[in-house]
Amino acid sequence: MAHTRTAESPAYDEEPPRRRRRRPGRVLAVVLAVLLAGSVAGYLSLDGRLQREGALADYEGRVEDTPGTNWLIVGSDSRAGLTKDDRKKLRTGSAQGKRTDSIMLLHYGDGGTTLLSIPRDSYVAIPGHGNNKINAAYAIGGSDLLVRTVEQATGIRVDHFAEIGFGGFVGVVDAVGGVNICVKKPLKDPKAGLDLKAGCQDLNGAQALGYVRTRQYANGDLERIKNQRQFFAALIDKATSPATLLNPFRGIPLAWNSTGNFTVDEGDSLYDLARMMLAMRGLSGGDGTTLSVPFGSFGSSGSIGSYVVWDKAKSEKLFTALRNDEPLPGDIK
Repeated sequence: MAHTRTAESPAYDEEPPRRRRRRPGRVLAVVLAVLLAGSVAGYLSLDGRLQREGALADYEGRVEDTPGTNWLIVGSDSRAGLTKDDRKKLRTGSAQGKRTDSIMLLHYGDGGTTLLSIPRDSYVAIPGHGNNKINAAYAIGGSDLLVRTVEQATGIRVDHFAEIGFGGFVGVVDAVGGVNICVKKPLKDPKAGLDLKAGCQDLNGAQALGYVRTRQYANGDLERIKNQRQFFAALIDKATSPATLLNPFRGIPLAWNSTGNFTVDEGDSLYDLARMMLAMRGLSGGDGTTLSVPFGSFGSSGSIGSYVVWDKAKSEKLFTALRNDEPLPGDIK
C-alpha cells in the first residue's frame, strides 16, 4: 500500500537544517570591537584621573607661539596624600601648602630634545611682584604665575604643564620597580633620609626622593638640579621601556599611579603626557641635551637671602636657540 503524504505527515525525505558556519572575519571584527571598546574605556578612565588646573591662562602681552613643543615640568614639595607615618619615613617634614622643589623646561622639535633645569633660586622679575627668586612665583600665584614668569624671563612660550608632588613621585618610582642610578661618591644626608654607597644601584621611591632633594654638595642647589635631570630622564626611560609597558604587573600600576598623581593644564590630556614621556625617552642614553640655565654669579639680599644670577649672554643664546627650535650652540652644551 502506497504511503500518502499529507500536510501533517513528517517530511522524512527532507534534509536536516544545517548549522550556520561562523565566518572568521566576523568573529575577528567582534573581538577587535571589544578590544577597542576596552582600550577606549581604559584610556578615558586613566585620562579622567589626571588632576587639572588652569596653568596656561592667556594674558596681555603673552609671548607669541614658538616652534617645537615646550613643557614646564614642576616637582613640588606638596605633602598631599602622605600620612603622618609617610612624612616621617620620607623625612619630608609637615610644611603646609606647596612650593617648587624643581623646575624644568622640556623642549622637543626639529632642533632636537633639550631638558633645561631652572634653578629655583634664580633671580628674575615676577610679573606684578618685582624681582625675587623664581620659586616665589609659584608660592605667590601658583602654576599660572610661574608659567607667566618663565615665559617672560626666557621668551619661550609654554605649551603644556605638568606637576608631581612628593607622594606621587615616590609612588611612580616604586611602580616601575626602582630606577638604577650611578653615584660617584658615598652620599649621606640625614635630613633627606639618604644613605647611599658609591656605585650603580637601584633606588626605591624613598631613596629616589632623598636623592633628588639633597643639597649635600659644595655648590648646593646646582649639583642637586643636575641629579634631578639625571634621575628624571632615567625614570622616564624605564617607564616607557617595553619591559615595563608589556609587563601588566609593572605597566598597569604605573599607569594608575602616574595619572592619579600628575597635575596638568586644563587643556592637556593623557595623550599629551604620553608624547612628553616618549620625547624624553632617549635623554638618559645621550639622545638629546640636558643642562641648566648658564650660571653667572651668586647674589644676596636681606629680604630674600642668597640667590642665583644667570649668565646674561649665554642664557640669551640658549633661549634664542630654543625659541627658534634650532640645535644648541656648541659653547652652551
